[in-house]
Amino acid sequence: MKRFLMIAIAIMATTLADATAASAPAGGVAGTGAGGAALAGVDDVWCGDLSTFSIADGTITNAEVVEAGAFTPPVAPGGRAPSSASVSRTYGGLPSFCRVVATLRPTNDSNITVEVWMPLSGWNGKYQAVGNGAWNGAVRHGSMAAALANGYATSSTDTGHIGNTAEFGLDHPEKVIDFGWRSIHLMAVLAKEVIAAHYDEDLRYSYWNGCSAGGRQAMKVAQDFPEDFDGIVAGAPGQDWSGRAAGALRVATFLESNQAAQLSQDDRLLVHAAAIRACDAADGLVDGIIDSPDRCDFDPAVLECEGAKNGSCLTAAQVGTVRMLYSSPVNPSTNREITGLVPGSELNWTDLGWTRSARATGLDLYRFLVYGDPSWTIDRFDFDTDIVKAEETDNETLNALDPDLTPFFARGGKLFAYHGWSDAQISPLNATQYYERVVEAVGSAERVHDSYRLFMAPGMGHCGGGEGPSVFDKMEPIEAWVEEGRAPDQVLATKFGPGGEVEIRRPLCAYPARAVYDGNGDPKREESFACVAR
Repeated sequence: MKRFLMIAIAIMATTLADATAASAPAGGVAGTGAGGAALAGVDDVWCGDLSTFSIADGTITNAEVVEAGAFTPPVAPGGRAPSSASVSRTYGGLPSFCRVVATLRPTNDSNITVEVWMPLSGWNGKYQAVGNGAWNGAVRHGSMAAALANGYATSSTDTGHIGNTAEFGLDHPEKVIDFGWRSIHLMAVLAKEVIAAHYDEDLRYSYWNGCSAGGRQAMKVAQDFPEDFDGIVAGAPGQDWSGRAAGALRVATFLESNQAAQLSQDDRLLVHAAAIRACDAADGLVDGIIDSPDRCDFDPAVLECEGAKNGSCLTAAQVGTVRMLYSSPVNPSTNREITGLVPGSELNWTDLGWTRSARATGLDLYRFLVYGDPSWTIDRFDFDTDIVKAEETDNETLNALDPDLTPFFARGGKLFAYHGWSDAQISPLNATQYYERVVEAVGSAERVHDSYRLFMAPGMGHCGGGEGPSVFDKMEPIEAWVEEGRAPDQVLATKFGPGGEVEIRRPLCAYPARAVYDGNGDPKREESFACVAR
């Protein structure tokens, strides 16, 4: 039923402009503007004229030329203005651009803000939409700036609310749908309409780029709106939204009521060191980085104290906590594993298990969206019943778990996903589990590999950082794949030192392959590693 609803909304959304161009295929869209006349040229006049551009279920509230280096992001109600140094660093080098701001109201309870930025010169003919984070209700101006600086027309949305909690969804089901998927789809439709109206040239390619909640959005558009983007970058996708919430609260609930089982910072360092000792050498190199933690045979029982607790051991209760964090409980309704964390992620654990953000996001989900009770407390959480309730309530609104990517593949779409193996914010096993489910649904690993590739980064944390190489270009691989047919077998990742010097360069391999050291070359150089099948 939901998929039919989405299709109906998608059809409605294609009438956003008075003279509607079809949603852009790989070859681009036609340039028509208000009243059906082409708004040719790239100059101040035509940018300003976009203020009169008629859209369905919404209005253009601003259309202005922003001079080079002159943009200062607006401050949201209750927000804090960025420092002048931060503004200069992020926006000071931007070229002149046309800034369009729109408000969309597809329902009586909707209030979605969308911004579209278009360079006045040097446009590369491409559109890059950028994703959000957590419950984030704010236009991501910083991410838009990065895209604009590289020649893209770009867009972002506040997803229909202001703030970074789920309180917006309390008794507002349409706002939850706006956040879950409707805002990002309507943003893509609107952005293409505005781009078509503004430029003489046709839009050649459209891309999505997001991490974390932006990765969840990426998976949502790939699953439900396969025509929206030609290429999609999905970093650390939080696509199992309810599962992550339940997994984090499962651990936090236990630890809040069992303080003796909590792990201090020193305890977590101890576990991390033991995990490294047990699993580091599996890739042929002892370098403090676990390459394949999903295959790591580490039993935390080796740390259990034989006598009194001291700085070199854990109590039996603490060993049980480590095992709990590594474990993947099963949803009793669907039999799907709710993936736990993996060895190597311990430096990012907290005294209550997963990250504080994971706990807070989960608490918000249950308070405001599952039970509609702001007074609901974590001590009331029961994994076996609450995970089922959460998924029934969600009904595929926030979760992006549909493994059938056939429509996206069939229209030629390409999906580039990545995830850090040391991520304690969103389990990396969530990414590998979903990939395997897609292979099962499509029925061919080769067919999936033709259109969807996953890159697991050893030692990388959430969306970046960590002990391993975590800096790599996300757009170049997806563009080469979409535009030239060059599928990425590997991407080069770098770890920089505190002075900006290169410490490590290493290939990240298309899953399920992994990088293995050749045993002879410089272990800090990429040519000393080869991607091999697991």
